[in-house]
Amino acid sequence: MNCLSIDYGTKTIGLAYSVNDIICPLPPIVNDNHVFDHIKEIIISHKIERIYVGISYGRVAKLTQKFIKEMSVVIKLPVETVDEAASTIEADRLMADNHKSRKNRSKSIDSVSAAVILHRVIN
Repeated sequence: MNCLSIDYGTKTIGLAYSVNDIICPLPPIVNDNHVFDHIKEIIISHKIERIYVGISYGRVAKLTQKFIKEMSVVIKLPVETVDEAASTIEADRLMADNHKSRKNRSKSIDSVSAAVILHRVIN
């Protein structure tokens, strides 16, 4: 089953997808008025069948739940939430272990975090 993972952020959204349990981060997208159009394009191009959204606690969790509710109106796929606790820390560590500079890590941290979240679901 092809899956999409979303690491929600108020400014950018990290994305990763899996095909046959192989996870690939995608470039992060801007969280603007076109966010659902971009997600729809990804769903179509990668034949996505299920979406996982990382969720945390507190204020950000409420914003994430609002995002999921809005997304469910325009995207008719099963959506599940996944605990994203420390996914960004884990993503940063993975990138550092692979000798990515801090500048390069900040550009793709959201999408690597989405990949970490998806890895938790698949494995």
